[in-house]
Amino acid sequence: MKNWRLIHSGLCIFILAATTCFAGVFEDFFQAIERNDEAAVAGLLRRGIDIDSVDREGNTPLMLAARTGYRQMLETLLRHRANVLIINRYGDSALMLAALRGDKEIVASLISAGAEIDPEGWTPLMYAAFEGRTSIVRFLLEQGADVDARSPNGVTALMAASRNAHRETVELLLEEGADLDARNQQGQSAMDLATAAGHTTIVEILGQARERRR
Repeated sequence: MKNWRLIHSGLCIFILAATTCFAGVFEDFFQAIERNDEAAVAGLLRRGIDIDSVDREGNTPLMLAARTGYRQMLETLLRHRANVLIINRYGDSALMLAALRGDKEIVASLISAGAEIDPEGWTPLMYAAFEGRTSIVRFLLEQGADVDARSPNGVTALMAASRNAHRETVELLLEEGADLDARNQQGQSAMDLATAAGHTTIVEILGQARERRR
């Protein structure tokens, strides 16, 4: 019995030490990502750390690189086969975060690596439209993004762009045939949202588009 207690105590100490060590390496990994320290990241990957580790918000290193615009870091992570399909606790993917930021090069890299263009729920196109990233909106549409995809609350890219008065984005979406009659869960159309926000120029553009389609 005494020997078993000694063995058990030894195992507990070993497990605690290993857990503490892992936590330290985990923190080092995410700190290296935040510093954009490719050498440190590469070294930790060689030591066997999981490239798809997540922080408290469910963000992977790939998401952090996409969100901050660290292009070379993102390419390094992709070369090590980082999973482009993971979403964080808010439902964001690396591609969605890159679209929100407006980094076309990162968006293109993620799509080439197999990122999902039209996931369930919010989409990269909606994120790009929300921020008025017209070049990203155009690129995503060229890659086959659904111009009228709906978010869980019924918002479309046109609604997002109209609500935030992004004229060029609105005009592009209209050129691509975005649905003017789509309504969110509150029954509001892009026109309604632009009107409520006081964006008279957007209201005029949407009205002209409706006239042309009659």
